[in-house]
Amino acid sequence: MRWLLACVFVLLLPAGLTAQEHPRSILVLDDANAKAPFYYLAYARLRAVVNADTESSPINLYTESLDLTRFNGPAYEESLQQVFEAKYREKPIGVIVAIGSGALDYVLRWRPALWPGVPVVFAMVDEPTAARLDLPPDVTGYLMKLRFADVMTVARAVVPDLKTVAFVGDPVEGQTVYRHWKDEIPAAIKGLQTIDLSGLPLREVRQRVASLPDHAAILYTGIYSDSEGAVYVPAAALSLITETANSPIVVTSETEIGRGGIGGFVITPGSVGESAARLALRVINGASAASIPVSEGNVVRPIFDWRQMQRWNVSERSLPPGSEIRFRVPAGLEQYRWQISTAAIVILLQSGLILALFYEHRRRRDAEVEARQRMAELAHMNRCATAGEMSASIAHELKQPLTAIHSNAEALEQMLNSTALDLREIKEIAADIRRDDARASEVLRRLRGLVKRSAFEPQDIDLNQTVSEVFAFIAVLANARGVALSCVPAPQPLRVRGDKVQLQQVVLNLIVNGIDALSDEPAGQRRITGRIRQKNGAAAEISISDSGPGIPSHRLGQVFEPFFTTKKEGMGMGLSIARTIVEAHGGRIWAENRVDGGAVFRLRLPLSGDVHPIRAEPLMPEMADAPVQVGS
Repeated sequence: MRWLLACVFVLLLPAGLTAQEHPRSILVLDDANAKAPFYYLAYARLRAVVNADTESSPINLYTESLDLTRFNGPAYEESLQQVFEAKYREKPIGVIVAIGSGALDYVLRWRPALWPGVPVVFAMVDEPTAARLDLPPDVTGYLMKLRFADVMTVARAVVPDLKTVAFVGDPVEGQTVYRHWKDEIPAAIKGLQTIDLSGLPLREVRQRVASLPDHAAILYTGIYSDSEGAVYVPAAALSLITETANSPIVVTSETEIGRGGIGGFVITPGSVGESAARLALRVINGASAASIPVSEGNVVRPIFDWRQMQRWNVSERSLPPGSEIRFRVPAGLEQYRWQISTAAIVILLQSGLILALFYEHRRRRDAEVEARQRMAELAHMNRCATAGEMSASIAHELKQPLTAIHSNAEALEQMLNSTALDLREIKEIAADIRRDDARASEVLRRLRGLVKRSAFEPQDIDLNQTVSEVFAFIAVLANARGVALSCVPAPQPLRVRGDKVQLQQVVLNLIVNGIDALSDEPAGQRRITGRIRQKNGAAAEISISDSGPGIPSHRLGQVFEPFFTTKKEGMGMGLSIARTIVEAHGGRIWAENRVDGGAVFRLRLPLSGDVHPIRAEPLMPEMADAPVQVGS
C-alpha cells in the first residue's frame, strides 16, 4: 500500500521537475510543541532567515509539531502519518527540516511513503542518535554536542564541594533530547549521592527541593507532565521550583535562563533555527544534500544568570571558559557611564575655571599691590616736586626764625658778659629762642611729612585738622605769590577712613594748581578758599575754589587725565594723581566753574562707619605701559 502511494505521489509531481530542481517549499517538523518558548524562538529565527533570502522566488514554509513529549506509540504515529498524507498530498516539498532526534526518526521512517526522494536537513540531533539511525546519503544537518559530563562540570563549578545531585524533570529516557544521557549518567555521577525526583508531582517536587542536603545541585531537564496528569511548560514549571529550592539549579535550555536556573551548557533556539534554515536554503537553491557533510553545530553554549550567581555566591572565575553572563547588574560606573563622564567633564571644567579664577584673582591682587606701590612712589615724587617748587619759600620761612634765634643768642651773650644781670629779660630772650625754634621745627616737620616715603596706611582721621594743616603749610608759598588763603572748617568733626599723608597731598595739589592759575590775576584779587562740610549725612566734601579765570568748559572733562596741563612747564600729573588717591579712598573728585568766576574742585569721601570698604584701584589703568613722569 505504501509503495503504491509513493508511485502516485511521483506521478503527481509537476512535469519537468528533475532531481536537481526542488520545489520552493520547506516542511519543518519538531519534537515538541511549537507554542513552547524554545520551539517558538527556533521557528521565529528559522522563518527570519528564510524570509531574508531574496535572491530568487519566495519560499513556502510549513510547520508541524509532533508533540512527542506528551504523545507516542504506534497508534499515535499512524494517525500523524495519515494526517500528513492528507495535508501534503498536493503540496510538493523541496526539503524537509527535522528539529530534534524524535522528529528525524519519524521523518526517515515516513519519507519513503510520504515524501520519496525529498532531501532532509536536521538540527538538534545528538551524535549517538545520528549513528543509530544510519543516515541515508541525502540527509544532512548539524549534530548537537550536549553531554551529561558538561552538565556535571557546571554542577561542580556552582557547588565547589558537590556531594549530592538531584534530578528534576521528566525521565530522561522519555525525552528525545536527553535520551542518550542514560548511558552517560552512571560514570558521571560516580561517588556522588543522587536523589531522583523525576516524574513526581510538581507539588511534591517543590517540597523535596526545599530540604535537600548541603552541597547539593539540582539538574533540571524539563517538566512537561507529571504523574498526576498535569501538563506544564518547562520554563513555567522551573519558576515554581525555584521559589522553594535550597540549591542552585543547572539547566540546559536558553529559555530557562532568567526563570530561576543558574545556567549551564544550554541549547540556544535561535542558533538551532538559523543553522537549519541556512542548510535548507542551500538545498532549495540547488545544492545536493548528499554533497553537504554532516557537521557539529554551534548551538550549545555556556550561559549563566548573574542574579542566581549572586544568590548562590558563585564566582565568575569558577565558570567554564567563554561563559556568557546575563542579567548582570552593572556597577555604578558602568550603569551611569555617560552621566558620570558628563559630571566628570563638568567638574574638570569647573575646576579649571576655579583655578583660572584663583590665578586671575592672585594676579589681580599682585597687580593691585604693585599699583599701590607705584602710586605711592609716584605720589612721593609728586610731593618731592611740590617741595622743590616751594624750596625758596620754605628757605625764607626758615630764615626768619633762625635769624631771630641768632639775634637773641647774641643779645643773651652780651648780657651774660655784663656785671648786672636782668633775669627777667634773660627769661624773655630764652622764651623767644624756644618759640622761634618751635617755629622752625614745625616748618621742617611739615616738609618731612610732605617728602617722606610711606605705604598706604588707612586710619580714622579728622578732615578739619587734616585740611587745616595743609593750608598752614602752603601759606608760605601763597604769601610769596600774593595769594590770600582761607579755610572754613566744618562746625563738627568729620572723620573719614584713609591715609592722612595722601589726602593732604590731594589738597596740596589742588591749592598749588589754584596758586598757579592766579599768577596772571591783579594783586589783591588772588584768593583761594577751602571749605569742609558734611553732605547727605553720609559723606564729607572738601572744596577748593579760586578767583582765577576758571577752566574752559570743553576742558572740564580732561583736567584729570594724565599729562593734561595748561602750564608751560607742567607735566599734567598732579590732578591725575589726586583722582587716583581719592578713588582709592572710595570717593570721587570733579571740577566746576563758579558762577562769579574762578574754578572750584570738589572731592567727596564717605564718612567712617557708612562707607564701602576702602579698595585700592590701579593707578591710571590707561598708563599701565607708560613711563612714570613727575610734574604739576
